Amino acid sequence: MNMIYEFKGYIPVVHESSFVHPLAAVTGNVIIGKNCYIGPGAAIRGDWGEIILEDGVNVQENCTVHMFPGKSIVLKESAHIGHGAIIHGANIGRNVLVGMNTVIMDDAEIGDESIIGAMAFVKAKTVIPNRSLVVGNPAKVIKQVSDEMIAWKTKGTQLYQQLPKDCHETLHEVEPLREVPKNRPTQEAFYDTLRDFMGK
Repeated sequence: MNMIYEFKGYIPVVHESSFVHPLAAVTGNVIIGKNCYIGPGAAIRGDWGEIILEDGVNVQENCTVHMFPGKSIVLKESAHIGHGAIIHGANIGRNVLVGMNTVIMDDAEIGDESIIGAMAFVKAKTVIPNRSLVVGNPAKVIKQVSDEMIAWKTKGTQLYQQLPKDCHETLHEVEPLREVPKNRPTQEAFYDTLRDFMGK
């Protein structure tokens, strides 16, 4: 049973190809497009305004997406919201990476294909141009995102766009094993850190 809630007559809309983890909460005026992944502990609260997640967006574990009353926000196609990030009343551009534990405040506009570093704090009404690499508290643009960096980001997001299908097909509640089986398979390494990717 998913934690998906009607609020004041607004029922969330979730495309059937997307996956909302049963421990994520989606409330009210929320529209989730195709092949989106919403991780456990995420809260997407459309109680005071509309939240649109376009196709291929992922909102990972323990993220919060919310806003002040009367605002509406969009996370554009292939936006990638890392673990623990907070998006409060901000619009996130196409193919953006928001790093882990980042906070992006009200009326901020994050340009397409930007990368926001982990633990950055983006102040209210900040406008980030397309293809910007942003770090710090307060967040500052330090350089342009290279073709190699955006290729790395895009590949990582594609893993999350495959994850909803994998979850629909294989994720189910079970009783834990009490010991490690002798034939337990090893998981393959199929994605590098940015540093490793750039070093190739």
